[in-house]
Amino acid sequence: MQGSLVCIGTGITLGSHISPLSRSYIEQADVVFVLVADGITEKWIEQMNADVRSLQPYYLEGKSRMITYREMVAAMLAEVTAGKNVVGAFYGHPGVFAWVPHNAIKQARELGYNAHMEPGISAEDCLYADLGIDPGTYGCQHYETSQFMFYKRTIDTAAYLVLWQVLAAGDKSLARFSACRQYLEVLVELLSNWYSHDHSVFLYEAKTLPVQSPRIVELKLSELPAAQLDMKTTLVIPPAKKLEKNEELLSKLELFLVDDDANTD
Repeated sequence: MQGSLVCIGTGITLGSHISPLSRSYIEQADVVFVLVADGITEKWIEQMNADVRSLQPYYLEGKSRMITYREMVAAMLAEVTAGKNVVGAFYGHPGVFAWVPHNAIKQARELGYNAHMEPGISAEDCLYADLGIDPGTYGCQHYETSQFMFYKRTIDTAAYLVLWQVLAAGDKSLARFSACRQYLEVLVELLSNWYSHDHSVFLYEAKTLPVQSPRIVELKLSELPAAQLDMKTTLVIPPAKKLEKNEELLSKLELFLVDDDANTD
């Protein structure tokens, strides 16, 4: 069938994070739909293709983001079914905290069109670099903040806890673009089941322009409700205790080692 869809990631920092393959898809597309962090990045992408359309106007204060997302998918699929080679260019990684790319690809495939995703550098990748975190050292738990609040979770306080989209904490309407102090206070109350109120946490925002610096703010957990937050702010909670060895399991492994040595002899 004529028509195709590729969802690519533009990365976080303008110009430096996009892959050569993703850039070639933009340059060769019939239509490029763009949902990125700022107007500067949009203008940069417009230089690569003659037909670039922003998805940003679909957002409206008080309008459910789920309605917005469905409208974005419909706009992209309308061009695919019209026989055009379509690219969706999304901020960061197109598969990370991104409902639109996943569902656009799914629906395009169900209609019989070729559709796939190309990865990009995500805010998580930048977080590890800017905060100097190796997730392999202590472990790292990642949750969308509202989902973390709405469902019961078992938290390992010897590992990092990363909560994404903290500004929208507790928002069931999916229509808020500003923080609600009362909801954040509920989040702090929930986190106090595992962490003390004076536990140090970090607010993190990756840089979108090469001339910028990442925003990294250290504060006490109790200070979170009054903190300045943005839609791209991530809450990073360092470990509150040391890793505890599993002595029983280690003893079993030692027995296996003794048996292996005996068999070798």
